[in-house]
Amino acid sequence: DHARKVSHFCWRSLLSWVFDRTMSAPNTSGSGLFLNGQRESGQDVRIGNVTAAMAVSNIVKTSLGPVGLDKMLVDDIGDVLITNDGATILQQLEVEHPAARVLVDLAQLQDQEVGDGTTSVVIIAAELLRRGNDLVKNGIHPTTIIAGYRTALKAAVSYIKKNMVMSVNDLDDDHLVQAAKTSMSSKIIGKEMDFFSKLAVDAVKSVKMKATTADLLGMGEGSAPAASSASSKKERFKYPLSAIHILKAHGQSSIESHLIDGGFAINATRAAQGMPTAVGSDDPNAEPIKIAMLDMNLQRHRMAMGVQVIVKDPAEIENIKKREMDITKERIRKILDAGAKVVLTTKGVDDLCLKYFVEAGVICARRCNKDDLKRLAKATGGKLVVTMADMDGNESFDAECLGTCSAVKEERIGDGEMLHVFGCQGGGASTIVLRGANEYMLDEMDRALHDSLCVVKRMLESNTLVTGGGAVEAALSVYLEEFATTLDTREQVRWLPVCVL
Repeated sequence: DHARKVSHFCWRSLLSWVFDRTMSAPNTSGSGLFLNGQRESGQDVRIGNVTAAMAVSNIVKTSLGPVGLDKMLVDDIGDVLITNDGATILQQLEVEHPAARVLVDLAQLQDQEVGDGTTSVVIIAAELLRRGNDLVKNGIHPTTIIAGYRTALKAAVSYIKKNMVMSVNDLDDDHLVQAAKTSMSSKIIGKEMDFFSKLAVDAVKSVKMKATTADLLGMGEGSAPAASSASSKKERFKYPLSAIHILKAHGQSSIESHLIDGGFAINATRAAQGMPTAVGSDDPNAEPIKIAMLDMNLQRHRMAMGVQVIVKDPAEIENIKKREMDITKERIRKILDAGAKVVLTTKGVDDLCLKYFVEAGVICARRCNKDDLKRLAKATGGKLVVTMADMDGNESFDAECLGTCSAVKEERIGDGEMLHVFGCQGGGASTIVLRGANEYMLDEMDRALHDSLCVVKRMLESNTLVTGGGAVEAALSVYLEEFATTLDTREQVRWLPVCVL
């Protein structure tokens, strides 16, 4: 008992010493919110935040505009990335400062919502912070400056909508092409902007579909009743970029890129040489081709881990092996009986199962990309099948899950073969096949083309367009400067940074 009391006393003394040392550690703020924490505020913190924001802005500033430079980014394992896209550059950087991280998130949000202008928003935001910090040094409170920025924002948006916005319906397709050219003028495909701008416009228009009420709300059409009334007066459309599949193939020049309108291309090949290279025909009166898209294995069935089977008769082992082969054979037979002429799966297909497809004259491709199959299922009106199990515990294959097209052909592009699906009879779908010298060039072409596609999509969905060449910025600067002179209070001073920008 005496030993336990001594031990208990020692532990209490040790814990008391650790607690006293922790709580008596230097804490310059005098706040007990954090142990060993510090609270900083005032002008020093504000200057540090503005400095961090300007550092991020200076990184991407040299990549802005038609004469902007590309950045070569190399990570720890030696992978190289060459780009001048602001969001991509900032995404690769390890930014830890909280204020600088806000600008990185701003660029990512701009890339998701708009698709272009990621470098511009970072530069403008950093410059507004710098000009605002100069006003704080002159004795103007930050709250007053923020209120001025918000007022200037409302005035600028109102002026643009009232005086500078034009309807896309009143213009021809040439203005869509010009907008796409503006987006890609500073990209690697800027020299061939005439070719790629038309390619982008044709690709976006090929996926045109009617917009639902939920889509109208997402476009900013207001409440549901207002959206319904607007749609009843004038039908609106949407252009989902997810239906545009971009495929990259090495070799040839960039102007050899092409659009497969109403079709789909998958970077996959036949699993066996005995399979046909094409099924179906381009004849509109011909029987349509059914496509099965699977997300499961078509290999010899094996028992799950942990399952033990005790066999007393050695002859039963052969029956077990035969039954394992028959299970997969029955699955394939159910898929073929449903009418599938093309089978695509994200998993593997062994040689035993390939024999059944070859005998049936069916094209089968394995190890396909799951995202590509989801797009193909949407384009052909089918579904991606994960399992064949039904509610009764048996296995069956629903024919409604099959996609429909007119023909499927294996064509050679570059150094390899690809499966081309023609005449998709589901939702709108198209594929852009990009050609380039190497992987770095193809990746940058993909990013540049994505920005142009987003610009065309926004124009068609919002039905609005403003003049380019800096005309909007110059007009806003003159308007805000004149409007600021009408104010008799200190609000006139806080508008000056926005007018100068």
